[in-house]
Amino acid sequence: MDLIINIAYLLASVGFILGLKLMGNPAKAKTGNYIAALGMIIAVVATTILITSNSPKIINVIFLISGLTAGTIIGRIMAYKVEMTGMPQLVSLFNALGGASAVVISINEVIITEELSTLTALVLALGAILGAISFTGSIIAYFKLANKLKFKNQNVMLALSRALLFIIIAGSVSFFMFQNIGEEFMSFLIIITITSLVYGVTFTLPIGGADMPVLVSFLNAITGVATAFSGIAFDSPIMLIGGILVGATGIFLTMQMCTAMNRSLMTVLAGKMKKGGFTQDSEQGEIQVQPITSIETASVLAFSKKIAIIPGYGMAVAQAQQACFELQKNLVNKGAEVTYIIHPVAGRMPGHMNVLLAEANIDYDYIKDMEDVNDAMEQFDAAIIIGANDVVNPAAETDENSVIYGMPIIKAYQAKQVIVMKRGMAAGYSGARNPLFERGNCKLLFGDAKDSLSQIIDELKKI
Repeated sequence: MDLIINIAYLLASVGFILGLKLMGNPAKAKTGNYIAALGMIIAVVATTILITSNSPKIINVIFLISGLTAGTIIGRIMAYKVEMTGMPQLVSLFNALGGASAVVISINEVIITEELSTLTALVLALGAILGAISFTGSIIAYFKLANKLKFKNQNVMLALSRALLFIIIAGSVSFFMFQNIGEEFMSFLIIITITSLVYGVTFTLPIGGADMPVLVSFLNAITGVATAFSGIAFDSPIMLIGGILVGATGIFLTMQMCTAMNRSLMTVLAGKMKKGGFTQDSEQGEIQVQPITSIETASVLAFSKKIAIIPGYGMAVAQAQQACFELQKNLVNKGAEVTYIIHPVAGRMPGHMNVLLAEANIDYDYIKDMEDVNDAMEQFDAAIIIGANDVVNPAAETDENSVIYGMPIIKAYQAKQVIVMKRGMAAGYSGARNPLFERGNCKLLFGDAKDSLSQIIDELKKI
């Protein structure tokens, strides 16, 4: 039986690794997702067989099957119910559950084990601490991503956060240096877990809303490390491998996002934002913009040979990706060269725009990363920006007081003509003023992106 279980875990591990590898290629990402899911199914089935064979008590079997059934139903409902605009919140919520699981595993292991070695106790404590931080931190991130939570007293919360972190580290070091592992370990574990739960809240609250995607990725890495510790405690290779994969990919993704925003991870985690700059349009008076109609936009695009489409979170909100595909087909049929340009942090998480465009069956050959086309933006006859703001804001290059100064952007302003599709004059996620709207080559098309694109397509068919 042990041989069969180990072979199953080996196959599951290969599935995880191969799945992640294929997900790095857009054309093979769907296959990679299926393979990774198959690996998880194998791991769950093998673990179920292992538990029921070693602990054949009917209550254990009922509890296990009930948990698996409930998890499957909840996952199925949420996967179909949550729209792409809510995907970052869903990722954060799932990550919170992963952190909570690490806490439960650690406490449960202490309850059922009569005698713990110092090493095992240390691993369990680390798993509980990291899991607790990830749990409450991810819950707060969920509410902040959904714009359901605002917080302004950053300095007070930062001071409290640092004090709690000191207590967690100092308390843990003191316990393991001066106490024997015995009955008092459970009391220590409960106290340090509660402290870590509070720390997760104080750690997350001061971090700005624009940095939430980075934080979610970082918390995901923490959950992975907590899972790896649980794998060590349980002597479970599949938990260890899964935790290492989640932790490593989470860290790499976090660093890539920080690079895309030209910010250090420590700056993000410290809740530091550049001060000064203009966060609201009213601070500099009314912005003078040039409005444009759908009919005029269709004329501009009809006579453009090279067109850039730059999607942002507004496109996701309007669910306009299918309309983008229809626009692309019309323009290509008229002999235009169409390119979708994606910023690494467009939307609310990396790959957000790529997934939306893939939903509309847009061929990946038409999609380019920012760095692949930025040096040739002046060659585009027209750039149509759909719901993006911060990622095309030239203040990042010119205004040292701007909160996004230094962040690499798509240089849409270099195109011969720029058309920005917006619902209104609200600022982007960072709250920074966007001087692009005032440039002579930029015009604004107000309205719902999906409706506006449909009107443009109708007009193009008449030309």
